[in-house]
Amino acid sequence: MRDLVFLTGGSGFVGAHVLRALLDAGYRVRALARGPMATVEGAEIVSGDLTQPGTLAHVLDDCRYLVHCAAQYSFGPRDREAIRRTNVLGTEGLFAAAHLAGVERAVLTSSSATLDGEAHVFTSHTLDYHASKIVQERAAFASRLPTVAVLPTAPVGTGDWKPTPTGAMIVDFMRGRMIARPPASGGMNLVDVEQVAQAHVAALERGSIGERYVIGGENFTFDALWDLLAELTGRPVPRVRAPVALMYTAAWLDEVRCRVSGATPFVPLEGVRMSRRQMFADSVDSMKAEHALGVGVRPVIDALVNAIVWYRDHGYAA
Repeated sequence: MRDLVFLTGGSGFVGAHVLRALLDAGYRVRALARGPMATVEGAEIVSGDLTQPGTLAHVLDDCRYLVHCAAQYSFGPRDREAIRRTNVLGTEGLFAAAHLAGVERAVLTSSSATLDGEAHVFTSHTLDYHASKIVQERAAFASRLPTVAVLPTAPVGTGDWKPTPTGAMIVDFMRGRMIARPPASGGMNLVDVEQVAQAHVAALERGSIGERYVIGGENFTFDALWDLLAELTGRPVPRVRAPVALMYTAAWLDEVRCRVSGATPFVPLEGVRMSRRQMFADSVDSMKAEHALGVGVRPVIDALVNAIVWYRDHGYAA
């Protein structure tokens, strides 16, 4: 039996796949859960709260490695303070506690969005999700714990139960809720979540300390992605394209509504901003990770098919 790994976010979409990949590689895993978490054979489930570092001191005992997947992911404006507490302050406290506990090496789940200079701070105290990941990375690398960062693009696959914004887009398409095409200028990179999980194990074993590895799959314009989703789901692609000015107007109105009510936005302002950009993975960055970590790119269409089948089987869409 190999060394003990302390894993955060094991009940989340990416974290659950990382948990399985670590166990398959022979590691023992102690998984942190803030709330209830299903029992996983071979893993020890412990309770703790990233926003209260004192709760983490004893659960890190005997762990040689740390894999930090947990993050607050929300586009809701009233969640931005919670995003700062969890993603930034929680990471600072966790990495400090891990260093004091004698942990030798850490892998941080970051995001390819940290490469985007347009991510911004709303105020000095509240961050949107993508800006928080930039500050989180800085906190991890500034700690005394030797750290490697994994920067996935937009993961897709089975088990996205929440779902993530990418998964929500697929579910909405399956439900016929997409009434207009996004801007023609936009696009994104999708990656198989299993590839992301394998990259975490490889980064733990072979990643260079202080390095950032972009884990990408395939680049899609939104038009190409929606055409593919239409082919896979049997749903028609909307013919009308949403005017950018109308999207921003709707997003700002929704922002105000959600700040007052605390609701989750129907038209997230952060999502509208992202929809206009080409959130692609550079082939040079992806090849660097592939060569250094030995994790090859998997066909994204297989992950999309698996995600669609999983959503149907679990009642998300017909």
